[in-house]
Amino acid sequence: MEVTVLGSGCSKCRATIGIIERAAKDLGVEVAIAKIEDREAIERHGVRSTPAVMIDGKVVHSGGLPALQEVQAWLRPRPPGFLCKPTRHLFFTGKGGVGKTSLSTAAALALADAGKRVLLVSTDAASNLDEMLGIELRNTPTAVPGAPGLSVLNIDPDTAAEAYRRRVLAQMGGGASDSELATVREQLSGACTTEIASFDEFASLLSEGPEQFDHIVFDTAPTGHTLRLLSLPKAWSGFLDGNDRGASCLGPHSGLKMQETRFKAALAALSDPAGTTVILVTRPDRGAIAEAARTSEELRALGLSNQRLVINGVFHASGRDDAVATAIETLGRQALDEMPESLRALPQDRVPLRAFDTVGLLALRALLSTEVHPAGRDEVPAVERVDHLPGLAALADELAATGHGLIMVMGKGGVGKTTVAAALALGLIERGKTVHLSTTDPAAHLAGTLAGEVAGLRVDRIDPKVETQRYVEKIMAAKSSALDAQERALLLEDLRSPCTEEVAVFHAFSRIVSEARSAFVVLDTAPTGHSLLLMDATGAYHRQMMREFEGSNAARVVTPLMRLQDAAYTRIILVTLPEVTPVSQAAALQDDLRRAGIEPYAWVLNKSVLAAGTQDPLLAARLAGERRQMARMAGGLAKRTFLVPWLTRPPIGVEELSNLVRGPSVVDAPGGVDQVAALT
Repeated sequence: MEVTVLGSGCSKCRATIGIIERAAKDLGVEVAIAKIEDREAIERHGVRSTPAVMIDGKVVHSGGLPALQEVQAWLRPRPPGFLCKPTRHLFFTGKGGVGKTSLSTAAALALADAGKRVLLVSTDAASNLDEMLGIELRNTPTAVPGAPGLSVLNIDPDTAAEAYRRRVLAQMGGGASDSELATVREQLSGACTTEIASFDEFASLLSEGPEQFDHIVFDTAPTGHTLRLLSLPKAWSGFLDGNDRGASCLGPHSGLKMQETRFKAALAALSDPAGTTVILVTRPDRGAIAEAARTSEELRALGLSNQRLVINGVFHASGRDDAVATAIETLGRQALDEMPESLRALPQDRVPLRAFDTVGLLALRALLSTEVHPAGRDEVPAVERVDHLPGLAALADELAATGHGLIMVMGKGGVGKTTVAAALALGLIERGKTVHLSTTDPAAHLAGTLAGEVAGLRVDRIDPKVETQRYVEKIMAAKSSALDAQERALLLEDLRSPCTEEVAVFHAFSRIVSEARSAFVVLDTAPTGHSLLLMDATGAYHRQMMREFEGSNAARVVTPLMRLQDAAYTRIILVTLPEVTPVSQAAALQDDLRRAGIEPYAWVLNKSVLAAGTQDPLLAARLAGERRQMARMAGGLAKRTFLVPWLTRPPIGVEELSNLVRGPSVVDAPGGVDQVAALT
């Protein structure tokens, strides 16, 4: 538990610390006591009278000495606030890699253990719930063995899309001709159908939610994809308002109108504070906290105002003698101290960093348990350091030797794709190349990560709104001359469909891919689930082109998919963390790519504490698991592996990023503190 005493350092402040230490000893509770003595910093927390006490970021006392019984009440372990009088819908969201799936699953399990009937729903196409719970995920509620009352459901995009297609075709009735049915099937073959079909499943759970469940807990995809999902009710309701004629890439508008009631009911359920709580999950990390603040504002604009904040993975060093552990704790504390006021005002829970991976019911129950204690020093496993592994400098050398090409950096949200992509781009620049660095991520972080300009480096992003406007203008310019005023109005109306965005983004992606014929293009992709939808669109376009040119000039057609399949043109870099779930998800992504005929070039193992060295009990307990994952990768998962250690200074800015691709091509592990910190 994190306790902060705010005051000038006077005798009352010292006495307050003594009372807290005595109460913690009596209760057998481990606390980390910090002091804030700077007057301006104290006032930023809203404190006007000292000594004051803050527990897990919340001021619980101000002015005078607290009573021992009062302090004991503060320190007694209690469950997270989001489990106290929970609403029917609990909606976990946040940046990739912050622990949404672990926390949402642990919350669902805790509610089921308390006798509630709970449905846990994943909206993430790259969900790893199956690995966590040890069951096969389906698109229907599946009971979890060993957890009475808990069922899990995964909204599978492909299954949802097929069910959606069948419903739309059935709505056309028996009077539709074969050609009309074929036209609608073609309209429903795109990636936007997959997206709206997934939302349709999600909306049905909100608007009609199965009555047999007391609570429905949503584990969502990373932020950018989730915000797109939640914006769909307003987007489609606005598009369909008064528009029941014509057709879009989702089929006849008359069929879509039948879904409008469900869309509106879903939006009403999300906006109802008595029925839905949005739980913003973050970590003690500047980037994750900044994204949580942005997400909070955007969700509030969509009408989702009942929000809570959960800070996951809060770490306290076991002693001041371990420089690595102390550096990690300091970085986290600084990030929390700088938290925006908009987040600080939200009800808040903090979950400590655990020594175990959250796989299996035992570990998931322990994650939110008030009875879990840190590992003692006598439990520290013997862990050898890792040395002489290839670093990003070696990878940059290999890539530069190819002369040009597309470098796609892919992986689960939160593994450090943006940092690796930016560092590789700078590495190529330093090796005399010109580079276009771009991103497909709706929650793009490239500009904030680079924080500067470099000669020879062009940086931009595929902005969905900008690309959509560009696409609409292109189509209108190409077709308007042959249309009368009424036909132009109908065309523009159809182009206002939310699905147009997906088409426009794909066209922008294709344009960037083609640039790699004569230069280097480094593409920082969106988290896995969103990237797989883009791959679906790439595959659909390829099949369409092959059909259109079959038997005539087919050999001259080069589609984006063909470029991605060309190992001499495209090099896929998979980024992961040395933990069970991220490695499993990278392996699953690799399997998906291989099914599409795309072979990854290399894996990058990010945030390796093994490469730095630590004796902190909690970190050392986690290092044994890190070594197991490295052995797993070396056992056949990765053809090439490159390693990035933790660093004391976050790699933000051109100089820090460049340091990752300079110097020796191997990562030595002398154990110095300068090699420890988080990549975001």
